[in-house]
Amino acid sequence: MSRVDLTEAAADLLRRLAGEHGPLMFHQSGGCCDGSAPMCYPAGEFRTGGADVHLGDLDVAGVAEPVPVWMSRAQFEYWQHTHLTIDVVTGRGSGFSLEAPEGVRFLIRSRLLTDEELAELGRC
Repeated sequence: MSRVDLTEAAADLLRRLAGEHGPLMFHQSGGCCDGSAPMCYPAGEFRTGGADVHLGDLDVAGVAEPVPVWMSRAQFEYWQHTHLTIDVVTGRGSGFSLEAPEGVRFLIRSRLLTDEELAELGRC
């Protein structure tokens, strides 16, 4: 059981971005506007710490290293009962995320976790 997953379209884009930028990471800050979108950075470019929660790592076929996904702890308090799927759609975001020049943007699709999934994750 994982808190985070991605669509095949997002995996395709990550393969392209990893080929160009090397190892990657995601951070979801919960800010306004595009700050509430998942931002993709070269691994380590966005500093994480005690104010962040590591949601998991995405294993993407064709990408050498797993892609860690982080969320601000404050936003996690609201989203802790959800499963997140990273997707990609047409339209340019306005942040520093690596996909911005591609004419697409990452976004989060979510659903509530079941009681069984929450128990498996240790959040009853």
